[in-house]
Amino acid sequence: MFQNPSDEKRRQLLQEANTIAVVGLSDKPDRTSHMVAAAMQSAGYKIIPVNPVIAGKTVLGEKVVASLTDIDEPVDIVNVFRRSEDIPPVAEETLKMKHKPKAFWLQQGISNEQAAEQVSKEGIDVIMDLCIKVDHALLRIGKK
Repeated sequence: MFQNPSDEKRRQLLQEANTIAVVGLSDKPDRTSHMVAAAMQSAGYKIIPVNPVIAGKTVLGEKVVASLTDIDEPVDIVNVFRRSEDIPPVAEETLKMKHKPKAFWLQQGISNEQAAEQVSKEGIDVIMDLCIKVDHALLRIGKK
């Protein structure tokens, strides 16, 4: 049965991370994905918005890309705001990225054991059903 990495491991991931690709980031400020990404950006992380519906637009001062495979630079964490049943294709896309991320983070309420197994087999840490913003606050990460 799946178990999230320890608090210490998640703390380390967040402390060492610089760039977070946010899959499903909305351009609507009242959406959770937008609020969480804005908070992480304010905490000192570079955000790369990933959303095929609004690709080419600018959200939070960053150009939106259609797919994880469109990202040329290294990404530390892939943070996903999609329904649990939509996670397998996101996992496959993550494994096709130019630079393998350190973590695949599914937001609170999102989990998919099949996708988690697929990604973790490739040496990527998987976090499911936890909010990255809440974890960042609870684990007292000093970034900036």
